[in-house]
Amino acid sequence: MKDLKIRTKEFSLRIIRMYAALPKSTVGQVIGKQILRSGTSVGAHYREASKARSTAEFVSKLGGAQQELEETAYWLELLSESETDELGKTDRLTVRN
Repeated sequence: MKDLKIRTKEFSLRIIRMYAALPKSTVGQVIGKQILRSGTSVGAHYREASKARSTAEFVSKLGGAQQELEETAYWLELLSESETDELGKTDRLTVRN
């Protein structure tokens, strides 16, 4: 299994590519920017956690990553269910629990 640092970076890159391919409609761009913000911050939170000075700090930072992942899942669901994603780019970005 790939290191989580690599996997979260790959996830961020997929989010960036998906955002670039979204329709330029207001809905597509507003939801897309939310996904872009939360989806790319997952990896940043993980990297911060990996440099934690204590177990408590690690758990806290990792909790932030999990919150961003949950938020990203929510925005991806909205994008998909609103049928804003005409190209089906979110289908490959499902977040597994």
